[in-house]
Amino acid sequence: MPKEFEVESSSNAQKVPKRVEFVKERTAARVRQEETEMVMTVPNLLVREVIAFMILVIVLSLLSLLFNAPLEWQANPQHTPNPAKAPWYFLGLQELLHYFPPVVAGVLLPTLVVVALIVIPYFNVNLKQEGMWKQHRPQTLVIALVSIGVVCAALLIFHVYAMLVPTVLMTLLMLVPYFSHKEHGPIGWLATRPVQWWVMTWFVVMVLVLTAIGTLFRGPEWSWTWPWDHIY
Repeated sequence: MPKEFEVESSSNAQKVPKRVEFVKERTAARVRQEETEMVMTVPNLLVREVIAFMILVIVLSLLSLLFNAPLEWQANPQHTPNPAKAPWYFLGLQELLHYFPPVVAGVLLPTLVVVALIVIPYFNVNLKQEGMWKQHRPQTLVIALVSIGVVCAALLIFHVYAMLVPTVLMTLLMLVPYFSHKEHGPIGWLATRPVQWWVMTWFVVMVLVLTAIGTLFRGPEWSWTWPWDHIY
């Protein structure tokens, strides 16, 4: 015969080693969690945002009093500035138009970037955030060099040295952790960077370099001009 059990309330595990739990209808067994520290959006976050906004307004007001805005003459349809520059956030794209055909620089490349931003999150791309050279070092080296070589060859064909030089420098920096086995310091920190970190860093560097060239080093007819020449 099965052994009979008696229901008894006790906190002594040696005296009453077995437990029986009764779950009534419309009752779910839940695991209680410790309450975590919370900060309310109102007023905590809202007050900080208002303070940051006021500080920004004060800083901009002081800058407007101390420095004149870099405005040109009044718009005149009979006088087109040379060079006709886009806003600073589009100068990187305008710089690409100097090297690539309009269809490539104005349509193909921006479309590929947008498609990549949409598609990449749906793929399991190094979700463990492991260092690029942590596993499969020889295979990773071959894939990286082939991919970078294709990009550099395309840049060399179109004579895009403004992007080729930073790409080569980024590649050399990426290879430093591969040939060095240091686990501490800057080299050790670089060894922990995943693939997506290197790709995103390269993209940011390209945007900064092209924007800086278009802003500071382009003069009449989009020719190379040093900032201190003041030709235009």
